[in-house]
Amino acid sequence: MKVNELIKEYIEFFKSKKHKEIKNSSLIPENDPTALFISAGMHPLVPYLLGQKHPFGNRLVNVQRCIRTTDIEEVGDDVHLTFFEMLGNWSLGDYFKEDAIKFSFEFLTKVLKLNKNKLAVSCFIGDENAEKDIESAEVWESLGIPKERIKFLGKRDNWWGPAGSTGPCGPDTEMFYWTGKENAPREFNLEDKTWVEIWNDVFMQYNQLKDGSLKELKQKNVDTGMGVERTIMTLNNLKSVFETELFSPLINKIREFSKKDDTKAERIIADHIKASVFILNEKIEPSNLGRGYVLRRLIRRVIRYGNLIGIRKENYLEDLAKVVIDIYKLNYPELKKNEIFILDQLKKEDDRFRKSLNSGLRVFEKEIRKLEEKILSGETAFTLFSSYGFPLEMTIELAKEKNLEVDEENFWEEFKKHQELSRKATKGVFKSGLADNSEVVTQLHTVAHLLLQALRNHIDKNIEQRGSNITAERIRFDFNLDRKLEDDEIKVIENEVNEKIKASLEVKKEEMSVEEAKKKGASGTFEEKYGNVVSVYSIGNYSEEICAGPHVSNTKEIKGKFRIIKQESSGAGIRRIKAVLEK
Repeated sequence: MKVNELIKEYIEFFKSKKHKEIKNSSLIPENDPTALFISAGMHPLVPYLLGQKHPFGNRLVNVQRCIRTTDIEEVGDDVHLTFFEMLGNWSLGDYFKEDAIKFSFEFLTKVLKLNKNKLAVSCFIGDENAEKDIESAEVWESLGIPKERIKFLGKRDNWWGPAGSTGPCGPDTEMFYWTGKENAPREFNLEDKTWVEIWNDVFMQYNQLKDGSLKELKQKNVDTGMGVERTIMTLNNLKSVFETELFSPLINKIREFSKKDDTKAERIIADHIKASVFILNEKIEPSNLGRGYVLRRLIRRVIRYGNLIGIRKENYLEDLAKVVIDIYKLNYPELKKNEIFILDQLKKEDDRFRKSLNSGLRVFEKEIRKLEEKILSGETAFTLFSSYGFPLEMTIELAKEKNLEVDEENFWEEFKKHQELSRKATKGVFKSGLADNSEVVTQLHTVAHLLLQALRNHIDKNIEQRGSNITAERIRFDFNLDRKLEDDEIKVIENEVNEKIKASLEVKKEEMSVEEAKKKGASGTFEEKYGNVVSVYSIGNYSEEICAGPHVSNTKEIKGKFRIIKQESSGAGIRRIKAVLEK
């Protein structure tokens, strides 16, 4: 089966079960400051999982691009990836365990025609806070899965969430398929990697409170995920995801350039260049902060592994990127549109790193020869980072190859001395998370709408939002402008936003088609991610925007005085404002 056949079959199957298709969202979370990237299909649905009504109803389906770096050390094996696509279907307070499991089973055995005698599942074993998930196991048994193929596992394996210390969470049931040529063993053994996980049904059943206790949720959701690459591998009886049509042209190109056979290195290069292309497609540039740091880390790992297998061809990163763009050009036409930017950024980062790579490696070798113990100092790791551009993870990897450890704690102490950056920002938050919809964040989200309109009124009517990150402490707002704001312009914007806050403007939500929203004059850079029906928020007669975030019902609920505390460049033609509500 081809990739696009699988995606089509999945979407059409769930449409037949009264699900509505939603669009494949950007990799950048719009309203979730807890994560750097979309790492699961549920991410763009955060407000709706928390109870907000979705314009398409309570049964949804889609395919979603994802970046996940929690498994980066596993990349190189048969199944782990940094960039992947996830098929998902959701119930927002509608059907629950029985229907979700039956839908999954029907799609696997009837549509994909997988042999049910090669299926196995896991369910939650229960603990002092949550009961054993007998219900899911009984549904699987009723569908013909024998008890020997149903394993009860703990929270590490069969529990999702909460994303933070509190919030929605619950048990899940995972589906595995036997990929060996011989008949599947009678009993399911999770340690046997011939069993490959292909689908996961998460049941958001509880709300975890601050004291760690669990309370049953009023709106119980189903969140499922099926990895496209793993499923295609399984359907075509392949040994790894790197043998699928999504990787084979890339692996072949790497082998064309390399001088040495090294399967793991080839896979890491293929995975990382693909993830880099998709991050660059979001107009993220390599840097030492947040998303840019993740991107830099990926590109520099590609270069290092390219060196290890003897790739000497000039500009080979761009050649590999072109293969990625060709693989995905039909489903992601914007890759072709952004090709010049993508190739240019890869070349710049390649040039930057190559100038310092060999010098840094010499420093590394010199320092390890001095060691009396098997620990590389944090000071050395920081020197490699600051002077030679080695991401900490790369130094750790180099040390591991020499059976050494790195004093990470000391590294971060050195790091903080030189740059006022948080460990969280640089290392990134990679797990999927539910956004902070606290009272303060809700106020600031509404303020961001006022800020955008003020910028349009006084700076340029064509200004659009290019990204935002809102926490309980501040707004970070990116917009298109190729110059710095003057002090008097900042003052005018601050005054207008504060006037609208004081004006007690009513905030209204309406649901309509994208066409109706545009006729109405509503703006929204992100409308493509919501599909044909969108939520439009109007603030009095002042602002109208397509949005899915949390909002106050009246601007009088906004507490404090709006003030812009900083402005800076966030890329070519992009400005960034940081603002607060001062009490």
